[in-house]
Amino acid sequence: MAKKKACKKCKLFVEGDKCPSCGTSSFTTSWQGRLFINDVNNSMIGEKIGIKVKGEYAIKVR
Repeated sequence: MAKKKACKKCKLFVEGDKCPSCGTSSFTTSWQGRLFINDVNNSMIGEKIGIKVKGEYAIKVR
């Protein structure tokens, strides 16, 4: 199984050629940890990090 790629700017895991959250096309497969945000409006962690789109995020990217 191939390692997922994460956006270098917003850390969202993506499958296509463009990030649906920030619109960039700069990705990395070097990441650590996962964060799942289901409800953006009621997530204290999502609010602290500045997440505006629900989804799966990497905690640390290189």
